[in-house]
Amino acid sequence: MNPSEAPKILVFDSGLGGLSVLAALREKLPGAEYFYLGDDALFPYGKLAPDVLIARVDEVIAKAMQGFAADCIVIACNTASTLVLPHLRARYSMPVVGTVPAIKPAAERTKSGLVSVLATPGTVSRDYTADLIRDFATGVDVTLVGAPRLAELAERALRGEALSDADISAEIAPAFVSAARAGEAVRTDVVVLGCTHYPLIQARIEALAPWPVEWIDPAPAIARRVAHLLGGREAPGQGEGRIALTAGRPASPALAQALIRFGLEDQVAF
Repeated sequence: MNPSEAPKILVFDSGLGGLSVLAALREKLPGAEYFYLGDDALFPYGKLAPDVLIARVDEVIAKAMQGFAADCIVIACNTASTLVLPHLRARYSMPVVGTVPAIKPAAERTKSGLVSVLATPGTVSRDYTADLIRDFATGVDVTLVGAPRLAELAERALRGEALSDADISAEIAPAFVSAARAGEAVRTDVVVLGCTHYPLIQARIEALAPWPVEWIDPAPAIARRVAHLLGGREAPGQGEGRIALTAGRPASPALAQALIRFGLEDQVAF
């Protein structure tokens, strides 16, 4: 890439959750050119067999790269990242940055020794997640919560649909654990947001939490990593942004306004 040119960043997710990562990227690299690709035709990815998921991500990323020669690919989906990163990194020469549960920082920050990972069923079941706990959370009690509907609820909220407090509370309740450690009563004090959809409704989640905790959103760390890999190259001004959603459904008025807030005025067919 010419250092004087705006870096081109492809942000991919199974749906709209990666918008939380896009927001952090835009804050860190506002002059970059962004193409957001949401594979909502197959949302949610947790229902797909691993080989089907890998083949699907490979297919849609390859198609996107034909029209958008990215300098960096960001897989803004935990479920996909736990499976497809090795394959994509072997195929493409540019950096491929994934999104995985922030278990290491959670283990470092907890004072109670009780950490929860709030994610999709697919993410919590992956060997990759178990390996992160083994490698970085020794001595910490990690509760894995596979919330079956929380990502869907976040998608609905972004499209302007009303969500009930009861539905959200039911999804997050298992992440809040009270236990005895070393004879002392303790509670969960750190919750990892292990799906990029969840920060989109974080205010609602926090308001419904049984007690205050530290929430860890991986998006800022992802943005810092991308900036580092691009060598600090940045163009002045505000870079262009476009979005393609594979299902091809017209955006609701609420979603259209939300996309504008994320700097994605240009919706293109895919």
